[in-house]
Amino acid sequence: MNRYELTYIIDATLEDSARKELIEKVSALIVANGGEVEKVDETWGKRRLAYAIDHKNEGYYVLVTLNAPGEAVKELERNLRINDSILRYLTVKLVEKQSRVKPRPVRTPAPVAEPAPAAEPAVEAEPVVEEAPAAETPAEE
Repeated sequence: MNRYELTYIIDATLEDSARKELIEKVSALIVANGGEVEKVDETWGKRRLAYAIDHKNEGYYVLVTLNAPGEAVKELERNLRINDSILRYLTVKLVEKQSRVKPRPVRTPAPVAEPAPAAEPAVEAEPVVEEAPAAETPAEE
């Protein structure tokens, strides 16, 4: 069995008793198809929708965490699709994060070598410029 999260939005104009019955009906549908309900969370409650759905601006949000086979989720979504009191639904498969990366070895800082004593600066020899011999001028005779 796989683990899923199901979020659905119920029409806000539905009475409290009818809304409770619908939530119980969805939970019973999960169990009837071979799944199990871990948690039903209604704390989101009535909220304003981001955009109008069927000319309705508010909806009642319900979050259900469940374990069920894939066929049960297909049947559940089919029933949610045909129910007029449910405006939208979303089923997400929860996957446990598996790390396949090996941990890095702990690096120890390399010992800092002391700087070598400064050597005497090398004296640069001046470049030797050879002068060209002066051109001999012919002596006046």
